[in-house]
Amino acid sequence: MTIPAQFDAKTIENKWYEYWMKNNYFHSEPDHRTPYTIVIPPPNVTGVLHMGHMLNNTIQDVLIRRARLKGFNACWVPGTDHASIATEAKVVAKLKAEGINKNDLTREEFLKHAWEWTDKYGGTILEQLKKLGASCDWERTKFTMDPDMSASVIKSFVDLYNKGLIYRGYRMVNWDPEAKTTLSDEEVIYEEQQGKLFFLKYKIEGSEDFLTIATTRPETIFGDTAICINPNDERFTHLKGKKAIVPICGRVIPIIEDEYVDVEFGTGCLKVTPAHDMNDKTLGEKHNLEIVDIFNEDATLNSFGLHYQGKDRFVVRKEIEKELQEIGALAKTETHLNKVGTSERTKAVIEPRLSDQWFLKMEELVKPAIKSVLETGDIKLHPKRFENTYAHWLNNIRDWNISRQLWWGQQIPAYYYGDGKEDFVVAENIEDALKLAQEATNNKQLTINDLKQDVDALDTWFSSWLWPMSVFGGIMDPESPDFKYYYPTNDLVTGPDILFFWVARMIIAGYEYAGEKPFTNVYLTGLVRDKQRRKMSKSLGNSPDPLDLIDKFSADGVRVGLLLSASAGNDIMFDEELCSQGKAFSNKIWNAFKLIKGWEVSDAIPQPESSKVAIEWYEAKLQQTLVDIEDNFEKYRISDSLMAIYKLVWDDFCSWFLEMIKPAYQQPIDSVTFAKAIEMLENNLKLLHPFMPFLTEEIWQLIAERTPEEALIVSTWPEVKSFDAKLISDFENSIEVISGIRTIRKDKNIPFKDTIELKGINSENVSTYFDSIITKLGNVSAFEYVSEKVDGALSFRVKSNEYFIPITGNIDVEAEIAKLTEELNYTKGFLKSVEAKLSNEKFVNGAPEKVLNLEKQKQADALAKIATIEQSLAGLK
Repeated sequence: MTIPAQFDAKTIENKWYEYWMKNNYFHSEPDHRTPYTIVIPPPNVTGVLHMGHMLNNTIQDVLIRRARLKGFNACWVPGTDHASIATEAKVVAKLKAEGINKNDLTREEFLKHAWEWTDKYGGTILEQLKKLGASCDWERTKFTMDPDMSASVIKSFVDLYNKGLIYRGYRMVNWDPEAKTTLSDEEVIYEEQQGKLFFLKYKIEGSEDFLTIATTRPETIFGDTAICINPNDERFTHLKGKKAIVPICGRVIPIIEDEYVDVEFGTGCLKVTPAHDMNDKTLGEKHNLEIVDIFNEDATLNSFGLHYQGKDRFVVRKEIEKELQEIGALAKTETHLNKVGTSERTKAVIEPRLSDQWFLKMEELVKPAIKSVLETGDIKLHPKRFENTYAHWLNNIRDWNISRQLWWGQQIPAYYYGDGKEDFVVAENIEDALKLAQEATNNKQLTINDLKQDVDALDTWFSSWLWPMSVFGGIMDPESPDFKYYYPTNDLVTGPDILFFWVARMIIAGYEYAGEKPFTNVYLTGLVRDKQRRKMSKSLGNSPDPLDLIDKFSADGVRVGLLLSASAGNDIMFDEELCSQGKAFSNKIWNAFKLIKGWEVSDAIPQPESSKVAIEWYEAKLQQTLVDIEDNFEKYRISDSLMAIYKLVWDDFCSWFLEMIKPAYQQPIDSVTFAKAIEMLENNLKLLHPFMPFLTEEIWQLIAERTPEEALIVSTWPEVKSFDAKLISDFENSIEVISGIRTIRKDKNIPFKDTIELKGINSENVSTYFDSIITKLGNVSAFEYVSEKVDGALSFRVKSNEYFIPITGNIDVEAEIAKLTEELNYTKGFLKSVEAKLSNEKFVNGAPEKVLNLEKQKQADALAKIATIEQSLAGLK
């Protein structure tokens, strides 16, 4: 085959991805092999590829390609998540731009628009993953709103309801006024914000006295229904049983007593607004207070806000300050640092709100998930330190608010047959609901038209927590052949930010529905940050377009660049230089391949001893590296695995092995060595393939004509065999000898084409096995061991062994003596300064052990260097 002069990544990437797809290598069906399964963390259906996806999916592809090479039936299930809040927000914004208000549409009309949006943008991110080389089983692609997936979610809801684990409750919830829906506690991010503390004066009814109360939210006074004092606070004894008047609205409210009030905090008394604060709601229930909700769903004030009706809460906060001041109800304001809850999705400030919602009891459900990770170790988190985070969340779990005030998502399968809050039944479909409603009412005349389904949708996470089961049909049919074969899955690769949202909940669901874990290992990636350690984001403009990076550095280059710096759980300081390093590695491999294929091969010449030795050494080195790679994969140190392969290929194969076996200029290579060189190259390609699939497949197919069954993607991972570790350590000594020769050649300007003689005193009794390599790589004409120092020779040491290169006419002896004398004097001066430090008792007694050891090492090095220089001088004189 003709080998292209340059490695053309773009052409190669398209060519081989099409080839892999055409030959259906990515698809898996149950068979006799052991399965290896990964389910993709489903990205938002409307999303596009970002750097986090690049890292996450590259790691998954490395794991799945390696499993394929190791003979497993590898199945990587791709898919997308309907992302109810994010997607509905995008559809609402699109409709708004077209002059359409969501509130003017029926649910069916809105969902039509949502599906159109999904159909248009839903496949974008999956198509982009193909550019990365992701070898997903595309035939198994799932979407969390697919009919079978939705059916699984509804079946799960009904099952949990029938078990008494799902209930409807009137609770204080986290309300996102931008998305106009509730959020679970985990979807609220608390951020420190600088605000104001307002000191408000409440007049005591029937007197001129007043109470001062501090609040960060003066706009909520319209919802005040009491003032609370501590019964033990002597400052307010005279107010017991009295009433106060709320500024502006004039509502008369009771002054109640409760030890909940912290006497030391603020003014020692607080206003109680049960509709808009969790703690106030608890006080309100205890003291039977009125509940006054002052907000609309978009956090504008309703009619209870009087003349502020229709205005946003933050606008009111600014305007009410002025009015309170004018009427003498504002004592003062102070700057105040406050933790404010914000929506993870929309970034809007969360509003506590009382609402009828659906909840899932978690106290019992969570127990197997705690046990499997924290006690039995059936599920392992990598790195292990995340177990502390996991434990904190699960040991402090609260009931899960699973309802959302949205239309995009699975509609809650509760059907109301009457006017009361409790007049409902729960069923998988309306026909079953009708039968249940007829039984509940003992009224056979009820019809489907008498039923009204709950308008809320389920939390997106209530869908994706079933993902490892539902993608294989395990919820609808636990006896499904796919489910029984592929579940539980093997590895999950995701970010620590969704360790609770998704990972923990999948574990909970797995034990509840399948009676076993959903996966064995969870590999938690770090965040991709820029060089300044900032999280990459569109708003900061510091996030490169992944497809642009692929275009510039190749998919393999980007994959290597990301993974070289991606140790589990640690953030990556991303720099394009990493991708440049990956591209340079690609070029190195390509040029090594071209070098080998460019050699003329002869059957007529015998194999040189140096080549035989080189092959034995490299086979041992490859096996040693393979053991390291396997160990690193076992410990989920993917970055370390790649680094081991990188060093093997760049240093051992390219820099040493190829140099050892390379034929002389314009001379052929023997066929035995050439065949072994190709075999070693092929083994390298197998190890590299999971990391660099495109380049390796291209070289593999250029080495020889291959059938589809012989493609690299379905070849065999190298087998771990026993190896001679002594060969490797002995060669390390030979490297130092070769390095010593090369240093002298460089320092004395002895051209490499000129042969030299080499003599050595083998005091260390090191193996002479690699002498043929030393001879070849040092261009040594004669190499012999002697028992005495060689006069008139340049010398160097390797440990206690001494090597001599007899001087030829090319060296100016006088100049060399002068140079060595100058170096000797400098080194003696350096030694003197070090010994002065070490003879200083104050320094020796006060210096840290590390510093002291460093100075002692300097002393030893200087003494050894002086001895070598003096010996060299003696040989020249």
